[in-house]
Amino acid sequence: MQTFDLDAVRKRLEKQQYRFSGRNTAVKICTWTKKSLLDEDVCYKQKFYGIQSHRCCQMSPAVNFCQNSCIFCWRSFADTEGFQEIPKEIADDPEKIIDESIKKQRELLSGFGGNKEVNRDKLKEAQDPKHFAISLTGEPTLYPYLDKFIEKLHERGITTFVVTNGLRPEVLRKITPTQLYVSVDAPNEELYLKVDRPKVKNAWQIFNDTLEVVSEKRNEGVRTCLRITLIKGINDVFPEQYAELIKKANPLFVEVKAYMHVGDSVKRLKKENMPLHEEVKEFAEKISKFCDWKVVDEKKESRVVLLMKDEDLDKRFIEFE
Repeated sequence: MQTFDLDAVRKRLEKQQYRFSGRNTAVKICTWTKKSLLDEDVCYKQKFYGIQSHRCCQMSPAVNFCQNSCIFCWRSFADTEGFQEIPKEIADDPEKIIDESIKKQRELLSGFGGNKEVNRDKLKEAQDPKHFAISLTGEPTLYPYLDKFIEKLHERGITTFVVTNGLRPEVLRKITPTQLYVSVDAPNEELYLKVDRPKVKNAWQIFNDTLEVVSEKRNEGVRTCLRITLIKGINDVFPEQYAELIKKANPLFVEVKAYMHVGDSVKRLKKENMPLHEEVKEFAEKISKFCDWKVVDEKKESRVVLLMKDEDLDKRFIEFE
C-alpha cells in the first residue's frame, strides 16, 4: 500500500498556486476573484446572491480528506490522506486558520499591486475578505472543528458558504453557515455509485438522510442550496428523479452547473462530457417541469443556471451588515 506523502502533496499543490494555512488547510485565489480585481467579470455567486468576488476567500480546512472519488473531480486521488474525520491531534485550530488563511490570501494577492489594470479600491478591500467559500477541495465536514470555525468567522462579520458531499448529516445538523451547499451528482443510487464512487457503506442512504437535514436547516433559517453537476452522457438523465430529490430537500436554491474538463478529471472523462450552457439550461428546465423550482437566472460564462420557487424570490440576495 502506498504511503501518503504530505510534503509531496503540499509541493504539488503549491505549484498549482495553493497556499497552506495549516496542516490540512489551504487557500487559492479563484479565477473570478482575479477577474473582478481587473473589472473583467464576477463569479456567478455575485450575480446570483450578491457575494463580492474580490472579497471572497476560497479555502478548505480538509484539503487531503474526502469520502468520495468522484469521476468529475479535478483533484488527484493520490493526494487523499483519508476518508474519515480528521484526527483532532492533526486538525488545525479554527482561530489560527482564519488568520493564516487571510494572511496567505494577501500574499497571493500581492502580485496584483504591480498590475496597472487592477482596480485599486477593490484590491484594498480584498485584503480583508468578507466571505469564506469553504469549498476549495476535500470534504469540509471531515474537519472536526467546522462548527467552531464557522462561528468564529461569523463573529468577525464574515459570511460562509459550505459545500459538502452530504455524507455526514450529523455534522450538518451542528453547523449554521450563511449558505449550505449539498452536491447532488446523480438522480438514483445506481448512477450515484458510478459517479461519486463513495468509500463508505450505505452512502446513498446517508446522502438521502442529508436531504432531510437540508429541509431541517432551511426551517432553522439557513440558506440552503442543492448543486447538480451535469456530466453530458452520464448523469444528464431522469430529470423527474432529480425533481424528487429536490422536493425531499426543499432547498431555497437549486443550481445546475456543467462539469468542467479540468485538472485530473481529464484522465477520467472526455471533453465531450462537458455540456454547453444551452444544454445545462435545457436540462434544468426539464427538471422544473416536475417541481416548483423554476429557472430564474443564469451565467453563461460559468455554464450555470439558478432555480427557485416564485414565493422565495425575495430571499435571493444575502443581507450584509
